[in-house]
Amino acid sequence: MSATAALLAIEDLTVTFRTRAGTVHALEGVSFAIAEGEILGIVGESGSGKSVTAYGILGLLDAAARVASGRVMFGGRDLLRLSQAQLSDLRGREISIVFQNPRTALNPIRPIGLQIADVIARHDPGPAATIREKVLAVLRQVRIPDPERRLAAVPYELSGGMCQRVGIAMALACAPRLLLADEPTTGLDVTTQAVIMDLVRDSVHQRGMSAVFITHDLALASEYCDRIVVMHAGHVVEDAPVRALFAQPRHPYTAKLLASVPSAVESVDALSPIDGALPDLRRDDLPACRFSERCERRRAACDEGPIRPAPCGPDHRVACKVPL
Repeated sequence: MSATAALLAIEDLTVTFRTRAGTVHALEGVSFAIAEGEILGIVGESGSGKSVTAYGILGLLDAAARVASGRVMFGGRDLLRLSQAQLSDLRGREISIVFQNPRTALNPIRPIGLQIADVIARHDPGPAATIREKVLAVLRQVRIPDPERRLAAVPYELSGGMCQRVGIAMALACAPRLLLADEPTTGLDVTTQAVIMDLVRDSVHQRGMSAVFITHDLALASEYCDRIVVMHAGHVVEDAPVRALFAQPRHPYTAKLLASVPSAVESVDALSPIDGALPDLRRDDLPACRFSERCERRRAACDEGPIRPAPCGPDHRVACKVPL
C-alpha cells in the first residue's frame, strides 16, 4: 500500500529509551501503513515493540523515550511534529486507544457515565442533556445492558469484560477515524474475548473506521484482521494479508510463531517452541537481523544491514535475506 493512499503511514520509526542499565533500542526503522476501513493486526512476542509503536503514534511514550527518526503521517500531518496541545486535541477525537488493562485505565472511583461524558465534553461540548444522550448511545453500542442504571456504576462494581466495554465506549465516544486496541482481550475468558473483538469489528464496519489490533493471539488476529504486521525485537519482519501470511509465511520467525500456536497444528505433539529469547536490546552490537541468532537459516549475509522489507507477493513484504 502506498503511503499516500493510507489513513496512517509510519515511516522509518526509531525509538530508544534511556535507562540506568543503558540505552534500549526499542524500535528500529519500523514502517507500515493502514488503509481506510482496514483492521490491521500487530503480532509478536512480548518485547517486540508492539505497544511502543501504538504509544508512539499518540505521543504517549515515557519521558525516557527518544524518537531518533521517522514520521507518523495522519491526515497530511506528521504526528511526531505536533505540540502536546495539538496531540491532546487529536486524541479521542480522531485517534483513540483501548488500553490493555481496563481496570487501570479507568478512574476506579468515578462513575463510568461521567468518565465517558468527560471525553465527549472535551471534544464536542454541548448541553449536559445532549452529552448524557450521547453517553447512553455509546453504551448501547457496546452492548452494556440497562445503560441508564450503569451510568452511575464505578469500575469496581463491574466485571473485567464490562470494564473493557466501557473502555471501548470511551474510545468510540467521539467517532474517531482510527482505533488503537492494545491487547484488549488480555485476562478475559474466551467467550468474553469473542464479544469484545466482535464489538471492535462491528464498530469499524459500522462507522467506516480503521483499527490497529495489537495481540499475542494469532488465532484472534486471523479471525478479525484484514492484514497482519509481524514484529520481532523492534523490527517489522513481515507484513501481509491474513490469508497469505497463514498460507505461506515467508519469514522464519513468522513460520515459527505459527508453528507454536495450538490452533494451527493438528496435535499437541506437533507444537514447535521457538528456541532462544529476544536479544538484549541494550546491546550496541545488535545484528542487522535481530532474529538471526535464533534462526536455523542464518547466513553471512544476514549480518549485513540494514535489512529492509522487500515485496514477495501481492501486498506482501518480508525483511529477510533468506526468506522461506
